Amino acid sequence: MPMTARIERAIARALALSQGGSAPAKLASALPYATQPGGARIRPTILLSVAASCGDDRPALADAAAAALELIHCASLVHDDLPCFDDADLRRGKPSVHRAYSEPLAVLTGDSLIILAFDVLARATVDHPDRGAQLLLALSRRTGMPGGICAGQGWESEAEIDLGAYHRSKTAALFIAATEMGAIAAGHAPEDWLDLGALIGEAFQVADDLRDALLDEESLGKPVGQDDLHGRPNAVCEMGIGGAVDHLSKILAAAIASIPSCPGEAMLAQMVSHQADKIMPAVPARYRA
Repeated sequence: MPMTARIERAIARALALSQGGSAPAKLASALPYATQPGGARIRPTILLSVAASCGDDRPALADAAAAALELIHCASLVHDDLPCFDDADLRRGKPSVHRAYSEPLAVLTGDSLIILAFDVLARATVDHPDRGAQLLLALSRRTGMPGGICAGQGWESEAEIDLGAYHRSKTAALFIAATEMGAIAAGHAPEDWLDLGALIGEAFQVADDLRDALLDEESLGKPVGQDDLHGRPNAVCEMGIGGAVDHLSKILAAAIASIPSCPGEAMLAQMVSHQADKIMPAVPARYRA
């Protein structure tokens, strides 16, 4: 099965757990709204690619891990868009959840997706207790405090921001989770894959800053200029467009070099390059070295 179809099937199975019974209808419909259409699905793609490179001997477990990771990511987007944070009207080209459903339901949608992610992993852990427990721990560490995406959001309320910690938690955390969880699902040591996730996360942050600087709201599918509006660190503001492009190229080279020795090493390097092409906006020639 193609990886994209595999990811969408895993997410659909996860969402099915949240439907039916006596569930409130509006909240039930908000969960698939928040996850569909799915954008690039970069994080679960990385997770499954790492698992494949390590043998992927338990594909059902890898699928559950991929779905759980994407649910956490989608939950973070719902919360990011709330009026108390970015106050964004658009996400992936359609009204953000709080605009489509109301602010209270958006809070509950994000909360429900987070719980659903751990529900999916817990169910998979029954058949694979050792690896499943490691997956739960890896995802919880990269989601909460002190170094997960919750910490990343928390840094924005501090008077002084530790830029390294901010970017590691806000952006890189779920990419580190992707590489670690892919390795765990296939029975490999997660610590060997931390650097790859961290570098991909750093590359994604720089690419996101470039997209924010170069694309309009319609092309981006969400509001532009959010970092400037909220006074957040931004690679383009610090380095300029040309400097950010050069920095991104160096990060991607380091990411490929950091891939641990494994049967699918060459395939994984191709995947990293392909994902880089997908997230990179068209940069005018005058900004390129």
